[in-house]
Amino acid sequence: MAESITIARPYAQAAFEEAQKLADLKGWSDALLSLADAVCHPEVHAVVTSPRVAKAQLESLMDGLLGNQATPQQRNFVRVLAENQRLLVLPEIAASFEILRAEAEKTVNVVVESAFEVSVAQQEKIVKSLKARMGREIKLVCSINKELLGGVVIRAGDKVIDGSARTRLGEMANALA
Repeated sequence: MAESITIARPYAQAAFEEAQKLADLKGWSDALLSLADAVCHPEVHAVVTSPRVAKAQLESLMDGLLGNQATPQQRNFVRVLAENQRLLVLPEIAASFEILRAEAEKTVNVVVESAFEVSVAQQEKIVKSLKARMGREIKLVCSINKELLGGVVIRAGDKVIDGSARTRLGEMANALA
């Protein structure tokens, strides 16, 4: 796993620099995420890993997956990945690119898990509080996890704020033991 990330990092950096130069971070992000999803598909994965498929055919396949909206720079990037047999690290490249993009755009993706649906007012309060705390724009995604019993778990990058009833009950059990 670490090797894939190490291999992906310079490609993500190159893609990011090109996207910044073209002022098209979103376009590159969409293209990379789309290709990463495609490479994870079992049929595409089988073709990419097959020794019988020529590099030119892989380039053609990936070019087709990019679609008509792709820029010449994006097509060239995919060609380089195919030539260097790096198509399988596209998920790591896309993930690294997203980290660079979030840093450049001063945003952070936040996932809020709650035992119950979070109201719009509660979401606004969470966004406002996290924005003041982190000094960044917040992209909020909410999900329901009935196992929490009550409260919320907030994940923002590598930071976790666990205010769930399940965790509190576990802490009480440990204190009583």
